[in-house]
Amino acid sequence: MVQATTPTVWNGYSIFINTLCQGPVPVVSDGEGKYVVFRTELEAQREIVDDLQIRLQQFLDGERDFDDAMTVEEYVLPVTVHPDGVIKDEAGKCFGPRVE
Repeated sequence: MVQATTPTVWNGYSIFINTLCQGPVPVVSDGEGKYVVFRTELEAQREIVDDLQIRLQQFLDGERDFDDAMTVEEYVLPVTVHPDGVIKDEAGKCFGPRVE
């Protein structure tokens, strides 16, 4: 007899920003409204750097001002991912999946 496997809870890293009303919230989502969770902290950090490189190039191309291109508000936090797609940060706050 074959038993169905139950999805498991796993740990990863998401990219957050601080908001005035909600405090820390994840900011990177896929096209389906689920927050992106990276397997390693380094992967999440590299995503922030990739976005920064794009903003810097936009500055060089005259599409952004300097302060906007240089400002990095994103940071990485560890999260727990649940089978239903909900992620939970270290403070116990739950997020997603979100509707876009």
